[in-house]
Amino acid sequence: MTSATNRRAWIAWGAVCLIWGTTYFAIKIALETIPPFLMGGLRYLSGGIILAAILYARGRSLPSRDLWGTMAVLGFFMLLLGNGGVVVAEQYVPSGLTAVLIGTSPFWMVTVNALFEPGRQLHIRQWIGLSIGFAGIVLLVWPDITAGGTGGKGFVLGVVALQLACAGWAVGSAYTRRHVVPRDVLGAAALQMMAGGAYMLVTGTVLGEWSHLAFSHRTTIAFVYLTLFGSVVAFAAYSYALRHLDVAIVSLYTYVNPVIAVALGTLILDEPFHLRMIYAAAIIVVGIIIVGPTRPGAPAPAIKAGQGRA
Repeated sequence: MTSATNRRAWIAWGAVCLIWGTTYFAIKIALETIPPFLMGGLRYLSGGIILAAILYARGRSLPSRDLWGTMAVLGFFMLLLGNGGVVVAEQYVPSGLTAVLIGTSPFWMVTVNALFEPGRQLHIRQWIGLSIGFAGIVLLVWPDITAGGTGGKGFVLGVVALQLACAGWAVGSAYTRRHVVPRDVLGAAALQMMAGGAYMLVTGTVLGEWSHLAFSHRTTIAFVYLTLFGSVVAFAAYSYALRHLDVAIVSLYTYVNPVIAVALGTLILDEPFHLRMIYAAAIIVVGIIIVGPTRPGAPAPAIKAGQGRA
């Protein structure tokens, strides 16, 4: 790899960290006037169409039809459940805290692998790591969960939605490893975004969200940012970084995202910040380190949902 390619790969990785770290903040703003599932549905359907158009303009095609079913399944788990859980949660949970809680995804990855992959049972080290991580989560959310009134109940709903999101990403990732995924990750991403966006639009329609849809200057800017940068630009950068950098290095964006999200939420949205968040995040990271990789050499998921996963 030439020095110029290496430099571009690191720039792409930096863009992934920055953009996916800011999506939590942008989602919080967009939710001011745009219902959650319609926001996700319009965002991902538009992003998938734009990405597909770019690929066609460059002489590239989408994955063959025999893989469309696989992409649709991934769109369900990673976008409808994954991103859907995030946007629902951010109605009740501060954006920075949302990003920190999303950091529990590795625990779900390990658990799902143990359930669905023969010979992947949990060992004592992983049980210890899971226990430490769970203690960090309890420390992080307990004061808000035990708060009285509708605020406390809404927070509980948000935390549950985030864990559903993490479970969706874990199942989607396990499904990716067990099925053939095309080499052109951008083409796969376009299909997944269109499928996931369609699922979310249907869900929003069933929930009656269209009557609440509105756009203000702030929410329009946030929505366009999420669509163009959070979906199209960031995933293209992620794809480039994966091709030219080690997967372990690229995956470090998951530790950078919460820092950016917490900073933006605290400085711009006046979200509460407590030292407890630092202590709890550190405990969760220790748990993740003890648990270890979910599967050495496993490929990265075919799409990253917004995980900022957002």
